[in-house]
Amino acid sequence: MTRTATCIYHFLVLCWYVFINYCISQERGDLQKFKIFLNGGRWKYLTLLNLLLQAIFYGVACLEDVLKRIKGKKDIKFLTAFRDLLFTTLAFPISTFVFLSFWMLFLYNRELIYPEALDAIFPVWLNHAMHTFIFPFSLVEVILRPHCYPLRRNGLTLLAAASLAYTSRVLWIYSETGTWVYPLFAELSPVGLTAFFSASYIFLAGIYLFGEKLNHWTWGDMRQPRKKRK
Repeated sequence: MTRTATCIYHFLVLCWYVFINYCISQERGDLQKFKIFLNGGRWKYLTLLNLLLQAIFYGVACLEDVLKRIKGKKDIKFLTAFRDLLFTTLAFPISTFVFLSFWMLFLYNRELIYPEALDAIFPVWLNHAMHTFIFPFSLVEVILRPHCYPLRRNGLTLLAAASLAYTSRVLWIYSETGTWVYPLFAELSPVGLTAFFSASYIFLAGIYLFGEKLNHWTWGDMRQPRKKRK
């Protein structure tokens, strides 16, 4: 794909994510909608955090495309490095995790993750925008151009930090309000919650490694070289 086509694609996907974030922010028409965002607001949901993350990533990608065309350079050193770090360690793993975990739980028992009552609040197309389309967009980005992966230890550490931050927020919201972000958590014992959060990170780390391998299969080895010891 040419640079112009890539720039247009990133701009269109950015517009899509801005539109979806805007639509969700307007879902406040009645008391039922208001209750959804009580006790932690919109950003207690990983799905909505992911939509914001994707908008930020495609904004960075679009900005990089424009600056490369203006300056006539192959890469904008800092911006390209930041774009790759954002995509490889957060945008791809989290979007894939949201897609897979949501639909597995939804098919098993939707009441644990997305109660049927939400269908009256969020239309079907918006549900798919939040939980389905995020995955093919990430796959297209992998195929569209190469991304330089950080050292595996660094990438997994950053991903673990993000996972720990979100888990801490979920637990803090429960400690302050007495309500869980997702109905699933109310069904688990403390041991069960520990096992669930641990398994979730292992799953997320597996997705990270899959993304690294997929990038390698498509573009060859794009990992950062190890620093040689003196």
